[in-house]
Order: sequence, then structure tokens, then C-alpha cells
Amino acid sequence: MTHTCRNCKRTFGTELELELHRDTCSAGQLYCSACGERFTEEAATRDGWTYRCPTADCDGTDIGDDIHRVSDARIEA
Repeated sequence: MTHTCRNCKRTFGTELELELHRDTCSAGQLYCSACGERFTEEAATRDGWTYRCPTADCDGTDIGDDIHRVSDARIEA
């Protein structure tokens, strides 16, 4: 069974390989707290100033409001 990264569409032979890849996948630089999807910065902006979640039926906007950098994310207990 193959496992596919939903951000960059690469396939992996095991779920472990996929999980390790997700931590460093450059295709998922941003995430939307409104819908939970990850995506590239290029997919979220056209002008470099205005950001909008590229997921259909999602109203997430703006860096810091609904859209966040994956590198800035932290887990709260």
C-alpha cells in the first residue's frame, strides 16, 4: 500500500516514511486554522501581501489571523 503526501503528492512505501516527510515538506509551509489544511505560500497569495486560504468553501484570511506559518506552530497542552 502506498501513502501519499497531500501537500506535495509524493508517494511513500510506509506510513512512517510519510510521517517523517510531512515534518519537512516544503509544499505545506502555511496552514489554515479555519479548515486545518496545509498549503504553499504561492497558493495563498497573488501579490505577497494579501493571503487567503486556497481551500474551496473556506473563508480563512490573513497571516496571523486564520493563516499561520507551520514553522511558528506550537503544541499547547
